Amino acid sequence: MNDEITIANQAHWEAEVLKKNGFTVPWLDLNRDDILKYAEGELTPIPYHFYQIYPAYLLRDVADKDVLCLAAGGGQQSAVFGLLGARVTVIDFTQGQLNGDITAAKHYGYPVETIFANIRDLSEVRDASYDLIYQGPSMSWVPSVHEIYRGVSRIVRSGGRYRVDFGNPANHFWEWDGEYYRVTEPYSERVFRYSDGAFDFRHYLSDIFNGLVDNGFQIERVEERAWTQPDIEATPGSWAHEMAYNVSFAVVAKKEI
Repeated sequence: MNDEITIANQAHWEAEVLKKNGFTVPWLDLNRDDILKYAEGELTPIPYHFYQIYPAYLLRDVADKDVLCLAAGGGQQSAVFGLLGARVTVIDFTQGQLNGDITAAKHYGYPVETIFANIRDLSEVRDASYDLIYQGPSMSWVPSVHEIYRGVSRIVRSGGRYRVDFGNPANHFWEWDGEYYRVTEPYSERVFRYSDGAFDFRHYLSDIFNGLVDNGFQIERVEERAWTQPDIEATPGSWAHEMAYNVSFAVVAKKEI
């Protein structure tokens, strides 16, 4: 798949890798014992890295399981699952991101499979390949959740889990105006273009949840959390300050048997 959306968004994320965007830098200071404690809810305070991986219970009992980090390149989530003994595969359409997963795997000494592919076309992936599919904050870069759900439903095993997160669609397009956070687009507007040409898409709640059900999933859990640790005392307009006002949510769905 090599349409205008793919070309523009690939270029955007390859540039973000060069800028060392926080989502693109491998986590090379993880501790396996801390990960295990976090999985059991026994780690306080929650370190910055772990805060982004939730719900924590998904990290339990993944040893020797087939885990796919979908559109989650960068050497972050894959490093957590790799240290827990999972057989990890990463699919991403940005080679710079996949290089981060290779770097993390070499650093910690676990194997990883990386696949350069667009998540909008998973036709080359075998049916029923994975026990857990973990997708990070990447849905806003694709125009339809339904095409992703169809592919995921085919490649996840019966009884397996799919985890995906979304921003709040009500304030998906907003900005700091120097005094307040201001919603910039009406709710009916689904697409935003960045100055570099990248596409950003709003997904409605009906599509998010009904799409999972329509593709053979049962909703297991929904959990709200900001994409990074919020700080109400941070500089207004900064990422940490914004996260105090705008949370995302993760959905865990189980493939029907």
